Amino acid sequence: MVLSDKTMKDMIAQGALVIDPLHENAVQAASIDLRLGNHFLVLEQNTLEIIRLDIAIPYREIHADSITVPPHSFVLATTLEYVEVPSFATGAVEGRSSIGRLGLFIQNAGWIDPGFKGNITLELYNANLLPIRLDAGRRICQLVLYKMDQQVENPYNGKYLGQRGTTGSRVFQDKEIAVKSPLS
Repeated sequence: MVLSDKTMKDMIAQGALVIDPLHENAVQAASIDLRLGNHFLVLEQNTLEIIRLDIAIPYREIHADSITVPPHSFVLATTLEYVEVPSFATGAVEGRSSIGRLGLFIQNAGWIDPGFKGNITLELYNANLLPIRLDAGRRICQLVLYKMDQQVENPYNGKYLGQRGTTGSRVFQDKEIAVKSPLS
C-alpha cells in the first residue's frame, strides 16, 4: 500500500519517519519530494581497463553548487535530505517526470529498505546529445513509501546504513557464494 500525504505527515510528526531537512512543500499526495545535494561522484574511467565487482572502484569526488552532466554520461549524486525509514515501511525513489522529460534518468539502486538511515545516493544518466546543468537544492526526485504487511524482523543493517553524502558502489564488500559451473 502506498502511503498518503496524511499518513506520511503523521509519521514525520511522531518521529517514525525522518526527512531532514524537510522542505515545507515536500510532502505530496503520494510521495515526498527530495532535493539534490552538493556532493557528486564520477567514475575515474581513465584509470580502469574494466569495471570489476570484486575490487573498490575509483571515483572523483566533486563538491559544488551545480554540476553539468555531459551527454550519455553517468554521475552519482546525493539527496540533500537525510532519511530514516521505519521498519514497517519500504520505499522507492522515482525521478520527477518534469526532469525525466528532459532526458535525465534518475533512480537509486533498488528499494529503500525498512530501517534504512542515510542520504540517498542517486544514479543520474543523461540520455541527451546536450549537457544538462543541475543545481544543488533543486527538487530532483520523489520518495514513494509503502507499508509492509508487518514490521520486519531484521531492519536494514547493510553496507550503506548511515551513509552521508554520495556513496559509491560497495559491491566489492559482498560475500558471494561460489557457484560451480556445470561445465566443470
